[in-house]
Amino acid sequence: MTTTTAELDALTAAAAAAAPVWRAADAATRASWLRAAADALDAHLDELVAIADDETRLGETRLRGEVGRTTGQLRLFATVVEEGSYLELTVDDADASVPRPELRRMLTGVGPVAVFSASNFPFAFSVAGGDTASALAAGNPVIVKAHSGHPRLSERTAAIVAEALVTAGAPEGSLALVEGREAGNALVQHPVIQAAGFTGSLGGGRALFDLASGRPDPIPFYGELGSVNPVVLTPAAVAARGEALAQGLVGSFTLGVGQFCTKPGVVFVPAGAGFEDLVAGFAASASGGPLLTERITAAFPSGVAHLESDPSVAVVAHGLEAEPGSAQPLVLSTDAAAVAARPSVLLEECFGPVTLLVRYASAAELHAALEAVPGSLTATLHAEDSDDVAAVLEVLTRKAGRVLFAGWPTGVAVTWSQHHGGPWPATTSLHTSVGATAIRRFLRPVVFQDAPAALLPEVLRDESLERLPHRRNGVLRVP
Repeated sequence: MTTTTAELDALTAAAAAAAPVWRAADAATRASWLRAAADALDAHLDELVAIADDETRLGETRLRGEVGRTTGQLRLFATVVEEGSYLELTVDDADASVPRPELRRMLTGVGPVAVFSASNFPFAFSVAGGDTASALAAGNPVIVKAHSGHPRLSERTAAIVAEALVTAGAPEGSLALVEGREAGNALVQHPVIQAAGFTGSLGGGRALFDLASGRPDPIPFYGELGSVNPVVLTPAAVAARGEALAQGLVGSFTLGVGQFCTKPGVVFVPAGAGFEDLVAGFAASASGGPLLTERITAAFPSGVAHLESDPSVAVVAHGLEAEPGSAQPLVLSTDAAAVAARPSVLLEECFGPVTLLVRYASAAELHAALEAVPGSLTATLHAEDSDDVAAVLEVLTRKAGRVLFAGWPTGVAVTWSQHHGGPWPATTSLHTSVGATAIRRFLRPVVFQDAPAALLPEVLRDESLERLPHRRNGVLRVP
């Protein structure tokens, strides 16, 4: 189904009317609306999981957990709103000796936000996912572009959340859904929309980013795009715990049939350490499965063929033979010199259960190859206490938004300190799409100069500042 131009105009008009109500709602009210949405999703858990499993084949266990993550995000942002530090309240009192006026600064919602759903997380990065939760928490109505991979789930989720919000007292137009590629393109260009959040492919995200930037009034476009998520294993780490590392790698790159944006796609391993053989042993018994959409299914063998087209690439291991229409796990290998020379071939993300082992024989080879790695969501370093890894860590910190020293990057905790983002092409911005500070994407600063107290927003009045985190004349004050 495709949303018509007339329908889109009606939805954006409703969102525009709802925006001042959301922006003016006090913390308790806005938090209650977010919790009402979470409660409604939990109440319809069985129904939603059944629809999602039918459309995505992700399985009931995975989907139930994802609903829990989704409602947890909504409740987290309710606490963020109540805590108040996200407003960045700042006051400089008037000072006749300088002289300077009284200045009171805060962050406020940008206005109606467009959110583009992802295929691989039909709940947590979809209609009621992190982008929507953080945009609502910031005080903005949301219009979601449904993903074609789960249209019925998108429609039902949107209906449940929209009804829950209105029943809780939020205005009509707080949440709406559009369907179809043309509608998505029109949505990001619509003059009512003031920002957009996206999770998906590099090509699709870049096209929408260009549309958002090319508007007569350009808007911020917060896209999460491609990521190879480099991993570095030191010789000492392989010697100390090579078998556990190999098992962990196989479990991580095959998790969700390799369709996590944090999948470890490129793994730098010491040459001659025997790590390839260890990985091959675990990969041989790894299972694949059906991919999420026909488009992803068709793209996976093409992506593998692109990697294998490089003469340096060899097959290390296949997983269990895949059923027709399913993806078979695959481990490939190459060397650091080839990666440094041909990064456009060897460092292109391949969505699905494949990983590339990159042998390095020296620190110089490793560093040259790491410098060729594009910006990523994560980077992982497995080393021992005796290793001197300062130079490697410096490169990884420049390349990624989250650096791990244990475990594997698949799995993103939804917390206050989480950062799920990274340099281009991982994202189109410096912001996170997961965690409390994801709210910052959908806020803008405004300063009131010499404003009468009665005309100030309530949170900037002295009686409110006494109970909210704020900075006054340069001094941080926490109630």
